[in-house]
Amino acid sequence: MTQTELDQHFITHALTLAQKAQEAGEIPIGAVLVDENNHIIGEGWNQSITNNDPTAHAEIIALRQGAKTIQNYRLLNTTLYVTLEPCTMCAGAILHSRIRRLVFGAYDYKTGAVGSRFHFFDDYKMNHVLEITGGILAEKCGEKLSDFFRQRREQKKQQKLTQSIR
Repeated sequence: MTQTELDQHFITHALTLAQKAQEAGEIPIGAVLVDENNHIIGEGWNQSITNNDPTAHAEIIALRQGAKTIQNYRLLNTTLYVTLEPCTMCAGAILHSRIRRLVFGAYDYKTGAVGSRFHFFDDYKMNHVLEITGGILAEKCGEKLSDFFRQRREQKKQQKLTQSIR
């Protein structure tokens, strides 16, 4: 498989994890952490609402699981795949984990910290440099989020309508 094919494969897997988040009423974002041999060592999907934990983003969960799997908080020679551009909190965790590569699907123009809204990794003073690839299956990833929020708006609209009828 070429690198692009591998990237698409793991982003597709992350999309299946995003579906788990959506089924739980969470924002549908999924993340997969793979080692240098392309073995999955960590997976995550958004669980902030479910766990009452503002740090339970897909990326954080995947990084935690990966660290437990390899018994080391340094996740050297790994690649993190995520369906949406990471936020500043997740970018900080990515920096401290020392992953080698970050690959994401859709860009997040509201809170993205890897180039869309903020440029977290562009600071030359950072003590870790990683390879970043964005936009892999961006349309599919973006549609997943757009559909989710469209459904949420419709549900709220229906709730308001139902309340006004009473």
